[in-house]
Amino acid sequence: MKLFLIAGEPSGDKLGAALMKGLQQLIPDVEFHGIGGPLMQQQGLISLFPMDELSIMGIAEVLPKYFHLKRRIRQTADKVLTLKPDALITIDSPDFCLRVAKIVKAQSYIRTVHYVAPTVWAWRPKRAQKMAQMIDHVLALFPFEPPYMQAAGMRCDFVGHPVVSEPQANDADVQAFRQRYDIADQTPVVLVLPGSRKGEVSRLAAIFGQALKPVLTKHPDARIVVPVASPVSGLVQDLTSDWPCKPIILDPAQMSIDAYVSEKRTAFRAADVALAASGTVSLELAASATPMVIAYDMNIISRYLIRRMLLVDTVTLVNLVSETRTVPEFLGADCQPEPIGQALIGVLADPSAQLDAMRVTLSRLGQGQKDPGLRAAEAIIDDISRISATDQR
Repeated sequence: MKLFLIAGEPSGDKLGAALMKGLQQLIPDVEFHGIGGPLMQQQGLISLFPMDELSIMGIAEVLPKYFHLKRRIRQTADKVLTLKPDALITIDSPDFCLRVAKIVKAQSYIRTVHYVAPTVWAWRPKRAQKMAQMIDHVLALFPFEPPYMQAAGMRCDFVGHPVVSEPQANDADVQAFRQRYDIADQTPVVLVLPGSRKGEVSRLAAIFGQALKPVLTKHPDARIVVPVASPVSGLVQDLTSDWPCKPIILDPAQMSIDAYVSEKRTAFRAADVALAASGTVSLELAASATPMVIAYDMNIISRYLIRRMLLVDTVTLVNLVSETRTVPEFLGADCQPEPIGQALIGVLADPSAQLDAMRVTLSRLGQGQKDPGLRAAEAIIDDISRISATDQR
């Protein structure tokens, strides 16, 4: 079996590597081609060009590289058409991946698979119909997504979310973490996650800092821990300097990558409550059984547009998957320090309902079942086998 895979950012590289590992378990002589990062390369992929060229977000960042990206799209599509793989597997990064798939589909009968369903259940539902013009098969991370894709005419398999297979810190790790930072056993630990991009950190840091005031009034001995992403490390240092107490900042620049990943994982497990920007981090917190409050703000134009387009009453994935609303969220104009702080106090006092919702969430995302990478591999092999059998008839 010969496959062409495309990942355009680190999260896709992680998914791609797990998928490749699963495929190799089932078909040892599988042949890989495509574009990927270091994790996919460790599984044997020779990247057509550096994946970093595709890790671009925002109009201002994309415009100067538009023509270069356009050439890369054409180059990638031509390579796929020349190799004639059993399937083209695109992983997230729809702006690049779906453009490649569109060219390939227009000029061949190569099977196209897209890993990570678009969030049509949340906004812009017509994306599914547009995607169906160039994608045959979708691998979904959430159990409620297949009907949306199937209604648009694509095969869709729920394969589980990778968060359920990620390692977690244990009690010994947590105890060592507390000792390292001189945190007494009964002292509350508040994890603060203001985002990984400059724009969101700039908007949220001051609000989050103010939201900690009522928490520290109620729990004056509480310790604040802030893991930061490399691109915003200096910014976070500056913007937290006037917070009501000095936070413990976990900076990847101060340790090896592996050490930072381990320290961050342990901080998640050690925390009694977290205040986090909206995003998939809510699932990481659920996996570490860390109760949370979610908050996010954006510019006034984005607020207006998203409010008009949003199809769900919550954006927090734990709420959506568990079909509860146990995680408090404060979005847009509601992202205000005082109510956020009071919500943190409430969750600290009684996290039981949230912990129940987290257990339901992780079970529904595939915890205790086969590894998501293996399930994705099985779905792809089944799809290709069925198409081959149909063609032979």
